[in-house]
Amino acid sequence: MHVRNFNSQLWLPQPRSEIFAFFSDAGNLDSITPPWLHFRTISSPIEMRSGTVIDYRLRIHGFPLRWRSEITSWDPPSLFVDKQVRGPYRLWIHEHRFEERDGGTLVHDNVHYAVLFDFLIHRLVIRPDIERIFAYRSDMLRRRFAVST
Repeated sequence: MHVRNFNSQLWLPQPRSEIFAFFSDAGNLDSITPPWLHFRTISSPIEMRSGTVIDYRLRIHGFPLRWRSEITSWDPPSLFVDKQVRGPYRLWIHEHRFEERDGGTLVHDNVHYAVLFDFLIHRLVIRPDIERIFAYRSDMLRRRFAVST
């Protein structure tokens, strides 16, 4: 299995506690996920913590999929990690880190992932999709937290 990495950073002008609170509400994920994925949270945890499991439905290139994530690390307001338990990837581990920086918060996303038929499908479909999804997410977060570009 070939594990790949995707990294993204975004600075938001709000304090870390506010940004962490937004990200730690699974219901907010729908609002920062591109509409073309038809993403919906189908189970909403009462409390986010290590061991919490969240179920989603989405469509990738028209194919309906279910995704289950488990929170594997929980360290408010600095970090949480979710891991795909069921879904389209052979491996998907998403680390969310929140760093106080310049009077706001620097949001770090670090994703470790692996796919079937790695080389061809990764180059043609997976990597462009991930880049497009995170670009949309950054745009929605900038709008939500009023960051001028």
